[in-house]
Parts: sequence; structure tokens; C-alpha cells
Amino acid sequence: MSFVSPRNTVSLLIAASLLVACNTTSAGSRVPVSSRSSASTDYITALQGGIVGRMGAELSNSDRSRALEAEYRALEGAAGGQAIDWKGGDASGEVIANAPFQVGTQNCRQYRHTVTAKGKDLVAKGAACRNSDGTWTPLT
Repeated sequence: MSFVSPRNTVSLLIAASLLVACNTTSAGSRVPVSSRSSASTDYITALQGGIVGRMGAELSNSDRSRALEAEYRALEGAAGGQAIDWKGGDASGEVIANAPFQVGTQNCRQYRHTVTAKGKDLVAKGAACRNSDGTWTPLT
């Protein structure tokens, strides 16, 4: 298990905050996922359906793509606790990732995805680790 000193942790948090600040909206801590996917299909595919794929929500292909892109964006660059919102044709949701942690040499994050579909909220929790090629692999 690797140890990160408090000084390095503070430096990492400051750097992450500055990077995330570039993506925040006037709403503060929420970042919407646009209707046009900008995340690479390879990165989305590596999520293996994400936790949204395991929660049992009935989503159109378009809505599922937006949900998976939100998971990727939350894992890749959102500050811990920052909501990444998405809205599709028949559903919407938000993904909130916790602060990163180390497992061996990999950066990992726990996250929660809430989907609102057909008037019901469905919530799933999971974790994923970042691979050396930049993709994320779910742990569960």
C-alpha cells in the first residue's frame, strides 16, 4: 500500500480543484453532460456498461450513452463530491465520485449514480480503477 504525505495530498487537491474549476458552471458544483459525446468511445466501452448497466434502469441507447459518459467524466476529472448531471430524452441522472484512492499503482474511485426514469429514482454504487491507458475498469 502506498502512502501519500499530507503535503502531497494538499498539492494534489489544489491541482484537481484548479482543473475542475475549468469545467464548472454557474450552478457551482454541477457539470452537465452535453448532448454530444466528447469522451472517446473506447473509454466508454472500457467501463463495461458502468454501474448504470447493473441497476436495472430501462434506458434508450442514447440515454445509456449519456449516463456512461457522465460516469466517465465523474471518474476522470470531477472533484470528490461534485455532481456530473446528464439529461436524455426519457431519463436523467447524476454521478458523484468520491475522492481518489490508491490500490497498488492504480488510482481508484468509489462513485454513486442516481438515475431518474419513469418517475422513479434508482441508485447504484460502485468503484472503478484507472488503467495505464486512461480507461477505467469497474471493480464489481
